[in-house]
Amino acid sequence: MKVHFLGAAQTVTGSCYLIEACGIRFTVDCGMHQGNSEIEARNFETKNYRPADIDFILLTHAHIDHSGLLPRIIHEGFKGAIYCTPPTAALAGLMLEDSAHIQEMEAEWKRKKLKRHTGQNAKNQDVEPLYTVEDAKKVPDQFRVVEYGKTVEPHPGIVVTYRDAGHILGSAFLELSITEEGKTTRLVFSGDLGRPGTLLMHDPVVANQADYLFIESTYGDRNHKNEEATFDELAEAIAYSYNNRDKVIIPAFAVGRTQEILYCLYLLRQQGKLPEDMPIFVDSPLAIRATEVFKTFKDYLDTPEVKLTTNMATLLPNVKFTLDAAESQALNEMKGPAIIISASGMCNAGRIQHHLRHNAWRPTASIVFVGYQGVGTPGRRIVDGASSIRLFNEDIAIKAKVFTIGGFSAHAGQSQILDWIRKMPHSSMQVVLVHGEEKAQQTLSGLIKEEFKLPVSIPGYMEEMELVPGVMPEVVVTAKAQSYAHVDWELLLEETESKMAKLRARLENAQSRPWDEQVDIRDRVLELNKELLSVLTQL
Repeated sequence: MKVHFLGAAQTVTGSCYLIEACGIRFTVDCGMHQGNSEIEARNFETKNYRPADIDFILLTHAHIDHSGLLPRIIHEGFKGAIYCTPPTAALAGLMLEDSAHIQEMEAEWKRKKLKRHTGQNAKNQDVEPLYTVEDAKKVPDQFRVVEYGKTVEPHPGIVVTYRDAGHILGSAFLELSITEEGKTTRLVFSGDLGRPGTLLMHDPVVANQADYLFIESTYGDRNHKNEEATFDELAEAIAYSYNNRDKVIIPAFAVGRTQEILYCLYLLRQQGKLPEDMPIFVDSPLAIRATEVFKTFKDYLDTPEVKLTTNMATLLPNVKFTLDAAESQALNEMKGPAIIISASGMCNAGRIQHHLRHNAWRPTASIVFVGYQGVGTPGRRIVDGASSIRLFNEDIAIKAKVFTIGGFSAHAGQSQILDWIRKMPHSSMQVVLVHGEEKAQQTLSGLIKEEFKLPVSIPGYMEEMELVPGVMPEVVVTAKAQSYAHVDWELLLEETESKMAKLRARLENAQSRPWDEQVDIRDRVLELNKELLSVLTQL
């Protein structure tokens, strides 16, 4: 049996693990890579997956970093079943159409930009959408729903049970029993493991015995604050901007996080910590539609009495949902304090970028991060203390007060991951850390080895592992030496210096041009200098 790590290996996006067993090929998840340009370029490499030869997919939950490439691989020939829970099927259908719409819009913007610069229509992969809305609409036809605790056998010798992971609505971890040549190997894939005691979700259930545990490690190096501290921190952020008559900007994932934030604001209002006259805007069409799905599947929630499933206006009279673009744009013209909850959660797409553009430079505003920020995303750069970020070809200064509230995370913290493992029968288990960055994984690996005396592997992007029960997993192929591509700085600088030499050589020609043309050329060189200065400030 082999496992190929096609994503979320020493990174936190692009979850996809391709398993070869019983003479077939299937994957656990098929997620989109998110981050900088190098990471996102991986999304176009799906032909390496051989989609037409994948027999089925086991989907843990609806988040785009776990489901986001489904439309693309269907377009490229995948025709098998996609197994998931009923809420995941409902949410993923919404999220993938929304993602496709973003892909189409970004591709169209790139085409127009290229045409403005070259005068020619674009005809290359870089300006084609990753997939289309039409592709996304085909995905639900291939869903096959599985309830928690139910077992399916998608292929002879492969038995799968879905268990409640407590991460978002419908999220699951997977227990697999794979029998080859009379020998059975038990695998557990955690998907994204939730936190016990969250506002809306059930606690993750305990996993059964496994030979191999593939466990996420997003917060392998730290714990979350408790509920009281989390509430107080959000109240502090609100009070800061309210007292300054300015806005609170909350980048939030549309599914799960937005709904939890709304419930938290309701509780703060009950405690008298939310100003009665402070308007709240949910500026995410996807989040609004997702909230309706929460109503449909209220029995999957831990706190149905929350009344999130009824009329939100009775809980938060000041909440407003903005669907169309004009309403969203009007928020940036509105004066006075307000809370704006908008997607995406990592600020790498969507309406949140417009709100940051209009508010991040304001010292009286606040930006509240309530979820993990992946490497290379605008959100991560802000959290790491960047003085500015690049949005819409502009450098936007970061002067707003930044709050990072880990207590809202839907991921288990370090101690919660360890506690979940502790409850499993684990005497001979082998642990494989996925969905985490290097520091988090190294820290968690050390703790697992110390407490449980279990062997731990940390695979890299595009590596393969041979699984033999009782034997430490062995890397048999390394397609790329590192999880992140090497940057050839020498080559890049040589090319830059070569272009500068050509500019200097042609200066005499520039000086012979009419005055107005010289000014135009000068202004463009000044823009180049400005770009270079922006890069230098990051070093």
